[in-house]
Parts: sequence; C-alpha cells; structure tokens
Amino acid sequence: MYYIPYSCYFVGNTLTVKINIAIDGYSSCGKSTLAKLLSQKLAYNYIDTGAMYRSVTLYLLNQGLIKDGKILRETVIDSLDKIDITFRFNSSKNQSDTYLNGVNVEDEIRSPEISSLVSGISQLREVRQKLISLQQKMGKDKGIVMDGRDIGTAVLPDAEVKFFVTAELDVRSQRRYQELKSKGYDYSFDKVKENLLERDHNDTHREENPLIQAKDAILMDNTDLTIDELVEKSYQIVQETLNKMREK
Repeated sequence: MYYIPYSCYFVGNTLTVKINIAIDGYSSCGKSTLAKLLSQKLAYNYIDTGAMYRSVTLYLLNQGLIKDGKILRETVIDSLDKIDITFRFNSSKNQSDTYLNGVNVEDEIRSPEISSLVSGISQLREVRQKLISLQQKMGKDKGIVMDGRDIGTAVLPDAEVKFFVTAELDVRSQRRYQELKSKGYDYSFDKVKENLLERDHNDTHREENPLIQAKDAILMDNTDLTIDELVEKSYQIVQETLNKMREK
C-alpha cells in the first residue's frame, strides 16, 4: 500500500483522478471567469474566495462596522463567528451564487462600494485566518477549482496545478469599466483604473499572505487572449497533468 496525494478511483474500468487547481491573479484579470468555465469543463466544484471576502465586507458594512472607510478592528474580530458563507448552484445561471447567512448576496457583493473596501478587510489577519480555514476544508476532498490572491501560496499550497493570471492594467481597467457600465454603474474609466491600482497595491503589499506568484505556478498573461483561448490553454495543461498522474 502507498498513499496517493490526490483523489483517485475507478468508474467501471476507467481510472478517474481528481486534483485541486489554484488560480491567483490581479483584479479584473479574468481569473474568476477562467475558474468558473474551467470547473464546468472538468465537472469540478468552483470556489470563489473573492466572493467570501466581499461577503464579509458586506456584512461589516451593513452592521455599521465600517465608517467613513475606517474599520472598527476589535468589533470586526468579535463579529466573525456570526458570519456564515455558503455557495449554492443556480441552474438558471449555470453557476454558484454566494449566500451570506442564508441570503443570496451575489449581486450586492459586486458593487463598486464593496470593491473599494474589500482590500482593506482582506488585510486583517483574523479575517484571512477564518476564511483560509474554511477554504482549506472545501478543498480537502479534491476536485476543486479555487481562485483568489493567495490560493497557491497559502490556501492550497499543495494544489497539483497552479495558475497565476495577469493582463496589462489598461486592458483590465477597460474590462472592469465595461462590466460596471453593463450593470448600470456610472463610473469613469479613470476612476475604475484608479481603483484597480489601489487594489493591486493593497494586495501585493499587505503583511498577511500578499499576492505573489507561487514558484510552481504557471503564468497566464491574457492581455491578448480571448476568454475561450485562455480556458482552452488552461484545460490542456490540466489534462496533461491528469494524464501523467494516471500513468503513475
């Protein structure tokens, strides 16, 4: 007997292998869309860790624990045990929605106000510790595609495949600007770009698990790639990894 560090079983005469896939990257670089579509192609579970941090931010904002952009740290820490975050599949959208204490908050957590506050919340050690613990439990049984900013380095450091997604700032800004515009938000391109620059700085300079590319992560620059091209390129890499594991 020997231990195989990934999920491996037979379906009929076919050997099925399941692994974890970690996707990290900058804001609005397409990592969440990649994770969603890749999970669908693989029939894996998708975990949007960014939605978890956004949900915590929304809860704290609604409870009056963020005032004028300032975080009431001690009260925030005391509130963490009152926060429950789950994901439920929405068949009409063919994706999972985020639920905060039993309420669907998928649309609320995508607002510009939450976007402007979430980086500050994600820097709090106690918040990261709580959510990382939840995320690691989700990945215990393999078959997970998880995206965020510290997945390959802190949450799933043993993930069998790791991607680090990036794109040029102007391209990311334009994508985010168009997304907000389609949802009815009236923000200028320059304001969106400024927000992304601020989030990039906060994510890469925070003390607790900053955004960095894991040493064994594959860099995926999608500045000049369509989302379909990015998904197909990533899918082929995953299949190559799975084939190598089946041969062992």
